[in-house]
Amino acid sequence: MNKKVLIADDEDIVRRSLVRVCRGKNWDISEAKNGEEALKIWLEFEPDLVYLDVLMPGLSGPQVLKELGDRRQSKVILISAYSGEYDNQTIHSLGADLFIQKPFQDIFEVINKGEELLNGL
Repeated sequence: MNKKVLIADDEDIVRRSLVRVCRGKNWDISEAKNGEEALKIWLEFEPDLVYLDVLMPGLSGPQVLKELGDRRQSKVILISAYSGEYDNQTIHSLGADLFIQKPFQDIFEVINKGEELLNGL
């Protein structure tokens, strides 16, 4: 069964880059450009993995996680250019599994980290 992945980021270039590499894995991809769209798609699409930008128009990534609450079954990777306030304890308290700082040094490594989460590594 193909993995379902939601990529929520307001930066087109980031979204397109992640989508391109995820498609190479034959994953089913859905995209969101802002927090409200991410929340709506998340509830309908029920992704296995979510790449979630911290700062987006409307709802932020952490606000999306708060709205979902206990309904979240997905693995979540928070992504942001602003890393100062995000450590492992903080991201776990928000409901995320991993934090990756933008800009990405290696887009393939970002996707590999998601794959490792999906595989329980």
